[in-house]
Amino acid sequence: MPLPLYPALATCLALLVYLATVIGCMRARGRTGLEAPAVVGDPEFERYFRIQQNTLEQLVLFLPSLWIFGLAVSPLWAGILGLVFVAGRALYARSYARDPAARGPGFTIGFLATLVLLLGGIAGLLYRLATGMPA
Repeated sequence: MPLPLYPALATCLALLVYLATVIGCMRARGRTGLEAPAVVGDPEFERYFRIQQNTLEQLVLFLPSLWIFGLAVSPLWAGILGLVFVAGRALYARSYARDPAARGPGFTIGFLATLVLLLGGIAGLLYRLATGMPA
């Protein structure tokens, strides 16, 4: 079976965005002097920590949904929706770092992309099961 390149690329980009949030969190810890294991006590660090944690939480739902959709429906559309997720997460991170109240649009974009991937993947699997389409 050939490698589904578009979901693979979207996965790599999503992981790079996550890596950027980890680095941002580490840099914020250094700037603020908040020593590990503390995660509260400085508002700047707390913002970057929440960006990193929320991105990790979203990856748990996004990655399986991306791959199920890519295998059951369309690798191309999975890749496109994966790029929408990545763009939404990048917007979320930038907006949240500047002003937590502005994080909504980025979160919504990423969440909706994941929702389409999940529901579309389920529909694709059910269609394949109902029609006897090969896996």
